[in-house]
Amino acid sequence: MRYKLLQEGDIQVCVIRHPRTFLSKILTSKFLRRWEPHHLTLADNSLASATPTGYMENSISYSAIEDVQLLSWENAPKYCLQLTIPGGTVLLQAANSYLRDQWFHSLQWKKKIYKYKKVLSNPSRWEVVLKEIRTLVDMALTSPLQDDSIHQAPLEIVSKLLSENNNLTTQDHESIIVAIAPLLENNHPPPDLCEFFCKHCRERPRSMVVIEVFTPVVQRILKHNMDFGKCPRLRLFTQEYILALNELNAGMEVVKKFIHSMHGPTGQCPHPRVLPNLVAVCLAAIYSCYEEFINSRDNSPSLKEIRNGCQQQCDRKPNLPLRLLHTSPDLVSQEATLTESRLKPVIVTSNEIHVEVERNNTANQKMTANVGNDSEPNLIDCLMVSPTCSTMSIELSAQADRILGCYVEILKMLSDYDDWRPALASLLQPIPFPKDNCLFNFFFRELKYVIQRFAEDPRQEVHSCLLSVRAGKDGWFQLYSPGGVACDDDGELFASMVHILMGSCYKTKKFLLSLAENKLGPCMLLALRGNQTMVEILCLMLEYNIIDNNDTQLQIISTLESTDVGKRMYEQLCDRQRELKELQRKGGPTRLTLPSKSTDADLARLLSSGSFGNLENLSLAFTNVTSACAEHLIKLPSLKQLNLWSTQFGDAGLRLLSEHLTMLQVLNLCETPVTDAGLLALSSMKSLCSLNMNSTKLSADTYEDLKAKLPNLKEVDVRYTEAW
Repeated sequence: MRYKLLQEGDIQVCVIRHPRTFLSKILTSKFLRRWEPHHLTLADNSLASATPTGYMENSISYSAIEDVQLLSWENAPKYCLQLTIPGGTVLLQAANSYLRDQWFHSLQWKKKIYKYKKVLSNPSRWEVVLKEIRTLVDMALTSPLQDDSIHQAPLEIVSKLLSENNNLTTQDHESIIVAIAPLLENNHPPPDLCEFFCKHCRERPRSMVVIEVFTPVVQRILKHNMDFGKCPRLRLFTQEYILALNELNAGMEVVKKFIHSMHGPTGQCPHPRVLPNLVAVCLAAIYSCYEEFINSRDNSPSLKEIRNGCQQQCDRKPNLPLRLLHTSPDLVSQEATLTESRLKPVIVTSNEIHVEVERNNTANQKMTANVGNDSEPNLIDCLMVSPTCSTMSIELSAQADRILGCYVEILKMLSDYDDWRPALASLLQPIPFPKDNCLFNFFFRELKYVIQRFAEDPRQEVHSCLLSVRAGKDGWFQLYSPGGVACDDDGELFASMVHILMGSCYKTKKFLLSLAENKLGPCMLLALRGNQTMVEILCLMLEYNIIDNNDTQLQIISTLESTDVGKRMYEQLCDRQRELKELQRKGGPTRLTLPSKSTDADLARLLSSGSFGNLENLSLAFTNVTSACAEHLIKLPSLKQLNLWSTQFGDAGLRLLSEHLTMLQVLNLCETPVTDAGLLALSSMKSLCSLNMNSTKLSADTYEDLKAKLPNLKEVDVRYTEAW
C-alpha cells in the first residue's frame, strides 16, 4: 500500500483512548511537541501519565527519536504508535490503521533522512560514503510513501555533498552517478547536481556514463513541460550532453539517433514538449555567443556567469562594447606600445581569439585573458574579423565551428520531420537573433537548409512563417532575399519563397506591392536571367496595375521581352488584357444565372463571349464551380451580388474575392466547404450587408470577429453552424 508523506500540520490531535487521555500535536515539519519534563511511560501493559491532558509544549527533534514502533501487544490501544525518546516514551493514536501506518512510515522516513544528512555532511572515507549513498537510494526506492520529496531529498543530499567536495577522482564521480541513477529515472536533477553532470560531460564526453545514465535523464527533461528560464542549469546540462554525444567517434550520427529516439518511430511525435524544448536548447546555445561577448540586450546572467555562480547584478562585470578583428603578432606588439597619447583600444588576447575592447574612460591599458583556464568550451572562440571591413566576417576555429555546427545541424534534423515542421517554423518566425550581429549572419547562412525546407512545404502554416511576424520587422523572406544579410545564392532561395507564397497568399496585391517597393530590382534581374517565377511576378505587376510609373513599366516590358519565356508570358498577358477590356466594356446583362452542373470551364467560356461590364447579380448556385473560378469573378467590375449556394467554392477562392471585390454587398455561401480560414478574410469587404453562412464550418469566434469588423452587415444566416 502507498502512503502520502506527512506535511506540516497534518497531525493535529492524537488522543489515546484511556481514562487518562494524552493529546499531542505536530506543529512543524521538524519537531514533535511534548510536555516537559514529564513524559508517558508504559508499565505492566497499562498507561500511566504524570501529566495532565493537553497539547505538547516543547519539541522533540526527529534526531532524538530512538525508535518508532507499532503497538501490537494484547489489549494495547488501537491504532497507536510508540516513539522511544531519551528518558521515556510518547504514544500517538490515529483514527484508523491507514492513518497510523502513514504516520509510522513518515516518521521513519524523517528520522532516517536526518541521519543520512548528518553522516554525509562530514565524509571521511569515500568507500563508506558510496555505501551510504547506495543505502539511501535503496531506502527511497522501497519506501511506501508517495511524494516528490522522497526521491528529491536524497538527490539534494548528494548534490550538496558533491558541491562541498571538489577533490573527487573521476572514478568516484562515475560511481556516485551510477549509484543515484535509479532516482533520476523519474526526477529532475537539482541545480548543483546538474553542474556536476555538466562537468563530467565536458571532462569525459566518451564515458559510458554519458550514454547509459545521462540519456534517460535528458530524455525526461525534454519530454516534460519545463521552463528553462526558471531552471537554466537543466538547459545547460542538456547542451553539454548533446556536445558530449558529438564528441563520440560517430559524431553527428549519434546526435541524429538521439533526435530520432526523441521523435519516435511513427510519423507523429507523441510528446508535444520535445520540439519546443529542443529548439530552446539549440537557440540558447547559439545565442550564448552573442550574450557572452556582445552587449547583452537583457540583463540575465550569461552562460559563463551561471557556471561561475554569479547570479546577482552587483557580481557581474560591466558590459563593454566589443569589436572582433583580424590580428597578427605585429599588430599585437604595436598595441602593446603604451607611449601614444591618443586613446588606445585594449587587446584581449586568448589562445584562439583577439578581441578589441573600446574603453572610453581608460587609456593605455592592456589585459590578457587565457581561455585555457576555463573548462567551458566557447562557441565563439577564434572569431577573427577584418578591421577594415564595414561588414564583419567570421572565421571559426575547428573546435568552435564543430560546436556551433552541432546545434545548426540539430535544427536541420528537426526540419526534416513533417509533423515538427509547422511548430518549428512558428518558433523561428520571430527570428530570435540580432540580424545585425556578425556571428548570426554566419548562422543565417548555415540555416539556409531549414528555410529551404519551409519554402518547399505546401502547407500554408509552414511557408507563411517565412514572412515577418509583424509589420516593420524583417522576416526570413527579407533576410534571404537579394541584398539581405543571409543571401549567398543570387536569389535562388528568394525565388522559391516568392513562388510558394504567391500560390497561397490571399493578399496577392499587397504582396506584389511590397515586392515592387522593396525588391523590384532583384525581381527584374532574376527575370532577366530567365527565372520563370520572377517573369510571372513582373507580369502580375503589370496586370494588377501595381506599377504607376510609365518608365518603370517600360523597363519591365523590356525585361520580359529579353527572354523567350518572358516574351511568351508577356504576349499571353496582352491577350488577357484585350479580353479583360472587352469583358469590362459597358453593356451586357445586369443579372446572370448559370445552369446547374456548370463547371469552371463553362463559366470562363461564357465570360469570354461578350461584354459584362454591367453585371451586378451573378448566381452560380448548385453548379460544380470551385475556387478556381475566382480568377474570372474578380474581373467583373460592377458585381454586387454573388450566389455560391451548394458549390465547391472554398477558402482559396474566398481569399481572392475578399481582396478584389471590395464593393460586393450580398454573398451567399450556404452549404459550401469554406472554413474559418477563408471566412476571416471577409473582414476586408466593408460593403457587405447580407451574408449567408448557413451549414458551413463557421465557428462562434469567427462570427463575432466578422460582426465587429463589418459595420454594414445587417442580414446574417448562421443556421446549422457552431455560431447558431
